[in-house]
Amino acid sequence: MEELYVVRDRIEQLRAQINYHNYRYYVLDSPEISDAEYDELMRELARLEAQYPQFITPDSPTQRVGAQPVEAFGVVQHPVPMLSLANVFSYEELQAWHKRVSGLLRGQSFDLVCELKMDGLAVALTYEGGRLTTGATRGDGMRGEDITQNLKTVRSIPLTLSQPTPPRFEVRGEVYLSKKGFEKLNKERADAGLPLFANPRNAAAGSVRQLDPRITARRPLDIYVYGLGWAEGEMPLTHWETLDWLKTLGFKVSPHNALLGHVKEVEDYYRHWVERREGLEYETDGVVVKINPIALQGQLGNVGREPRWAVAYKFPATQGTTRLLDIGINVGRTGSLNPYAILEPVLVGGVTIKLATLHNEDDIRRKDIRVGDTVIVQRAGEVIPQVIGPIVTKRTGAERPFVMSERCPACGTSVVRPEGEVMSYCPNSACPAQVFRSLTHFVSRSAMDIEGLGEQWCLALMEKGLVKDPADVYYLTKEQLLSLERMGDKLAQNILDAIAASKERPLSRVIFALGIRHVGEEMAEILAKKFGSLERLAQASLSELMAIPTIGPKIAESVHAYFSQEANLRLIQKLERAGVKFKGQVTSKALPLTGMEFVFTGKLDAYSRNQAEALVKELGGETGSSVTRKTAYLVVGADPGSKLDRARTLNIPLLAEAEFQRIVKEAKAKG
Repeated sequence: MEELYVVRDRIEQLRAQINYHNYRYYVLDSPEISDAEYDELMRELARLEAQYPQFITPDSPTQRVGAQPVEAFGVVQHPVPMLSLANVFSYEELQAWHKRVSGLLRGQSFDLVCELKMDGLAVALTYEGGRLTTGATRGDGMRGEDITQNLKTVRSIPLTLSQPTPPRFEVRGEVYLSKKGFEKLNKERADAGLPLFANPRNAAAGSVRQLDPRITARRPLDIYVYGLGWAEGEMPLTHWETLDWLKTLGFKVSPHNALLGHVKEVEDYYRHWVERREGLEYETDGVVVKINPIALQGQLGNVGREPRWAVAYKFPATQGTTRLLDIGINVGRTGSLNPYAILEPVLVGGVTIKLATLHNEDDIRRKDIRVGDTVIVQRAGEVIPQVIGPIVTKRTGAERPFVMSERCPACGTSVVRPEGEVMSYCPNSACPAQVFRSLTHFVSRSAMDIEGLGEQWCLALMEKGLVKDPADVYYLTKEQLLSLERMGDKLAQNILDAIAASKERPLSRVIFALGIRHVGEEMAEILAKKFGSLERLAQASLSELMAIPTIGPKIAESVHAYFSQEANLRLIQKLERAGVKFKGQVTSKALPLTGMEFVFTGKLDAYSRNQAEALVKELGGETGSSVTRKTAYLVVGADPGSKLDRARTLNIPLLAEAEFQRIVKEAKAKG
């Protein structure tokens, strides 16, 4: 009996927690926990209710969807409930779901439709006589908020339909904000001193739930339609045909949907998008798997708040919450003081996160991040984890605001913050932290590409006093390298060979390697093409630099200032004496690949992505990050991504790696 009391108390505790978080998520658009933590609460509650069904009540969160609608918007009754989906988190759980529904269907065969589960706001759009009459949120699944006027401002939602339609029907979709739109919106809010949205989903929800539609209209919202809610009259017999039909009516349907025959193909689809979701323009947190025949969907029906005929196969979490233990400072190669978060370890996306970026002092102040805060941490793909913001409601009063150090943590020099800039800098060019960062940047793959000379050896060379600036690398001897601990004869020779080969790098790579502030790889290429030699670039006046269309005042001033400093000129002279090539291709000569843009997808065997793109640029071509109509070729390596589908849609020529190598070889022969 005592055990039952404990279970009942835990169930009530879970319900209270979930209802609170539902309110913050669906009504306030201000969550306090990550999706993964919310899912775990729901899973525990569902597991306990399954073991102790006597404690299930009609108002349990497992029996409801979302939260009560806000009366201020007006309430819309859903003729057919807008249910949420059951979640699975592994292939084994997906197989168990498939086996369960197959058993319920008693051997009837069925195929499956897979759709990316967008992290937006579910809405229902009702059309009468081909005109949009009502737009509503999901709400609690039975009743939603009337946001018709706001949804009419979303340009991808058709207000009228030209094709013949049923007299009345309802379309369901996901309103979302793109990643770029989200960043722009948060920047505008930061500039206006307003609190920031935690993620694009909350930004989208906050945007469509404005009492003033003019505010919604100013935000770049979009929608993907994912199905019918209900319709009067005859309709397609399968979900896949329904999506095609909606597309012909003018609704925006995701191009990434897939019709699959077996659960193993679903796993392949899932794995494909786990690896490529960061390349999408919007956030997605899983794959929705639906049984295709609509008659079979009807046979399976619903259980509680969830349809039996569909399931959400969730991606590994990219967000988590943890405590900010302290804020450290890292000194960059240009002397910038870069704050970073020291975190209580938290598992996010299968990786334990202990450190995360905080961008700059102004960003910390805008987000009001304090030492001791409980914070939301995000990890996206292989990108460095970042702190999204604090959970203010969890503050105890012991948290401390961040104060930027007045002295460089590496050398003790007083720091400066130039007017109009967000970063503070150490002005000491001899600062050991700056020298180390400059050296590792100089030898990196994107710069001089000195293979074998990684951070470990750069640090060892500096500690031994063998390298004091990047040019010293070209004066190293084998004996000096062999004096380093754990350095073998073969490795020393390989490093010397790589150093010698780096002297022939293109001018753009040399310019980038110098580490001039605000000059990235693309800007280095522009400067190399414009001036043709490092000597000519060094002599360029400020007005000459500013006359280049793609160069603004900040970059022009930075380049001019770099070549005005004696220490930098001495470094360049030292590099020149070592035999580093300082001349590039002259712009007047048409190179073999001039006017051709190459895009790469998948893994190449013979080159890294940077090396392949550098080859194209050396031969006069251009490279792009996405496939467009101006793309000349898509080079396809192993395990290609969605760019391949896009190229096929646009009829862009495809090149295998061997064909790309042949084109490069022929172009070099011509050049």
